[in-house]
Amino acid sequence: MNLTPSTTLRRRAPLRVLVVEDAVIHQRLASSLLQRQGHYVTVTENGQQALDMLESEPFDLVLMDVEMPVMDGLTAAGAIRCRESERGGHLAIVAVTSSSDPAECLAAGMDAYLPKPLRNDDLTQTMQQVLGV
Repeated sequence: MNLTPSTTLRRRAPLRVLVVEDAVIHQRLASSLLQRQGHYVTVTENGQQALDMLESEPFDLVLMDVEMPVMDGLTAAGAIRCRESERGGHLAIVAVTSSSDPAECLAAGMDAYLPKPLRNDDLTQTMQQVLGV
């Protein structure tokens, strides 16, 4: 049987994904794509909300916008990596942005980069890459 990337991710256990995005249209798009793959989605609107959420709930993956009010994605990713250096572990973080330089996102500690608007095939391939599935 030949499995497409989307089929492969759908067949594994559902993931808990935190979508950190201030624009409602991009929140809805990311949530829809992930839920169609069978994953559980939680949405926050900025990096500070994401950090607070990560203190109280476990996630397998974070899709992080870069430009947001209160705390941007680069700062939030750096804070997550700082916590990990103290506590251990590694949470997969994927930058989702229309304007930032991919190298800047990776330098901030993100594992991968996706341009906006999200496309299902790119999202699936990147999830496989960063999660090793």
